[in-house]
Amino acid sequence: MAGTFVYREADGCSIGAALHPASAPKAPLLVYIHGGGLIWGTKEDMNKQQIARYNEAGFNVLSVDYRLAPETKLPGIREDIGELFKWVKGEAAAQFDYDTERVAAVGGSAGGYLALLAGTFAVRPDAIVSFYGYGQVTGDWYRKPSPHFTGMPAVPKLLADQLVKPSAIAAAPIQQRYAIYLYCRQSGTWLDWVAGEELAGDAAELGSYAPVQLADAQYPATLLIHGDADEDVPYSESLAMKEKLDALGVYNELLTIPRGQHNFDADMDDPDSVRAVERTIQFLKQRFAMK
Repeated sequence: MAGTFVYREADGCSIGAALHPASAPKAPLLVYIHGGGLIWGTKEDMNKQQIARYNEAGFNVLSVDYRLAPETKLPGIREDIGELFKWVKGEAAAQFDYDTERVAAVGGSAGGYLALLAGTFAVRPDAIVSFYGYGQVTGDWYRKPSPHFTGMPAVPKLLADQLVKPSAIAAAPIQQRYAIYLYCRQSGTWLDWVAGEELAGDAAELGSYAPVQLADAQYPATLLIHGDADEDVPYSESLAMKEKLDALGVYNELLTIPRGQHNFDADMDDPDSVRAVERTIQFLKQRFAMK
């Protein structure tokens, strides 16, 4: 039965998840982690056509929230995702029906990063699909002003500051928060806002937030999907993650979308979007021994 659940209480936030169930009992669970630069997004953001396609293919879909930056910094966000998979692999099974041994983490952009990060936890998903995610948080592409974003109308810091809430939040629509992200990318200060200045200046500690550094031989099988013309998250991020997993002997695949840009999968009338979703289904069915 469809419904909403609270998987964690933290900083006055009830952090929720929305279930879109498949019809079959004990079906695998696809946990969808939204993007938004870690700054905006909600569990309602998942493409409804994609939900329907995953359900038709035999997957339960659980779309989740997590606390957002800059009100909550990167350590807290990592904590939320860690607690999410403890919940999914544990007590959530008493609340709704799914196979706890067949759980996939799927996310796009920042959600792809968090899905990849989940593969480094003590309690991990059984498979990962990253749509244009990234494997580390120390790249020049967001620590320096982005040529792509500096070509857009400039956002003053005063406006970005005014959009920050006085306390932690676990959901926010893009319309209310995109200016924060745009300011960060135009000024090259994204990491300061998301991690906090102290952590942002600690290169060694930032390694504990980098899946490309933390992945080990027990890392889950992974599908990386990325457009080679992405102007937000560089295609090289998925190439680096694939190189790491190859070196570890971890099963992985990279689906490259020629001339694909960021969020290429937003339009399910686009053949590339359909191809990416169908490849995700095929990959997960193979990993989970589904017919």
